[in-house]
Amino acid sequence: MRRSGRLALAAAALGWALCPVAPAGAWHDETHLAVARAAGYAKWYHAAGADMAKLKAGDREAHNHYVNQPWGTPVTPALVLSQATRYDTVDRDGHLHGAIVAALRNYAAARAQGKYGEYHLAFAAHYLGDLSMPLHNVPYDDFNQKNHAAMDGVVNHGVLEGWREIRVYPLAVGSEEDLAREVARVANLSIALGKRLRAQDRLPTRAEAYEQLSHSASLLRAVLVWTGAPRLAQTERVPAAAR
Repeated sequence: MRRSGRLALAAAALGWALCPVAPAGAWHDETHLAVARAAGYAKWYHAAGADMAKLKAGDREAHNHYVNQPWGTPVTPALVLSQATRYDTVDRDGHLHGAIVAALRNYAAARAQGKYGEYHLAFAAHYLGDLSMPLHNVPYDDFNQKNHAAMDGVVNHGVLEGWREIRVYPLAVGSEEDLAREVARVANLSIALGKRLRAQDRLPTRAEAYEQLSHSASLLRAVLVWTGAPRLAQTERVPAAAR
């Protein structure tokens, strides 16, 4: 290869490496587990599995965990559904919102074929947890880069022991259209919080973080009911007084 060609390839590789894209982790493991436990997911202990899969699947899994979109971009149900076709693809802008829909489609398809579909549901549970992390719904700019790791773990310490503090509110999902609407709603709430945090150059308070987790847990609970997925016994869920 000529020297000029080698230099061009090297420059392109460097540009790709320096191109900012959101990291794939969102909330640390115990936070994901606490959300799933609060939602009443029978196999809540699988909810961190999607992050474990990234160690082997790399880019194919990583881009399911975030959306790198310009500030001010509203998330609509149509946008959520359009992202579903990009599931498990290498997509620099990410497709978290559609990954939730696609994972649940895979879950339904596996069950219809008499196959074990629980792992698809576990991926969906993880993505629904990611949905409430503000910095996974906004551009990976300077503020995001500076604060991302700290925000992932902002309430991780003690959250699994205190999962009952995650409020689960009534929510109904009866169709994919309902799901897309609710995903868009939570995404826009996450974006709004992300804007406030960026404007004030700070991390979320504990109360703000738990409010975000409540959105994820409530939507996951609604998904479990809609899909008829196994749930924890009533005595193992959040007490009514805590809802």
